[in-house]
Amino acid sequence: MKRTLIAPDLSLFPEEFHPFLRAGKVYDSSCSPEARVWFLDGDGGYYLKSSPKGTLKTEGEMTAYFHRKGLGAEVLAYQSEERDWLLTRRVAGEDCTHGEYLSDPKRLCDLIASRLRMLHEVSYEDCPVPARMEGYLATAERNYRKGVFDASLFPDNWGYSSAEEAFAVVEREGKYLKNDTLLHGDYCLPNIMLDDWCFSGFIDLGNGGVGDRHVDLFWGAWTLNFNLKTDKYRQRFYDAYGRDKFEPDLLRVIAAVEVFG
Repeated sequence: MKRTLIAPDLSLFPEEFHPFLRAGKVYDSSCSPEARVWFLDGDGGYYLKSSPKGTLKTEGEMTAYFHRKGLGAEVLAYQSEERDWLLTRRVAGEDCTHGEYLSDPKRLCDLIASRLRMLHEVSYEDCPVPARMEGYLATAERNYRKGVFDASLFPDNWGYSSAEEAFAVVEREGKYLKNDTLLHGDYCLPNIMLDDWCFSGFIDLGNGGVGDRHVDLFWGAWTLNFNLKTDKYRQRFYDAYGRDKFEPDLLRVIAAVEVFG
């Protein structure tokens, strides 16, 4: 995880976070233009995240929900005024893009597959996002109407050459996606924390909720391809997860949805 030491201007932060910012060194850990993330290196470590108003509400709720199940970071504060702010306690270890883990891809593949299977067997009772698939499909349709289309997701394998071809699959087969599994929603190596190969928690849960397991399976295979620069571990990932628990044809449906962002 990228960290750049900075000298923060406290006037840019809500006052309630100043004690955490003063407690130790502050690092910019942002990885996208949509959200700013700072690592606060004091008292075991914290992460402070800021993004446009209303955009961190679900992430805060899902992170707190995962924490209650022993699967995520502790949420210390959520504030929504001119911008959203989310303060969480650091999860031990490093994410799965750390060199130690990437250097042993077979072990890494098997670990994230088995951990995903375990997540999908966790009860989703009282989940704050009980039906993720409705919004998931609605976003695909909205972006299709806007002309959004990314053909780069596994282009040699899924074979969607046009937005029209992909959206036809969404319209015809999207109805088969279920809300019956607790999802991470963005199951990628940077969002899985390990401490010396032992799982310590999930982060970045803004897309989490109750939905269809094939979403996480799609992104699990995608992240191995993207971060390891090879697609050779995809079938191993599916084997380690357990082929008895998913339908390969539905992965193609997920791919059709995901090309619309």
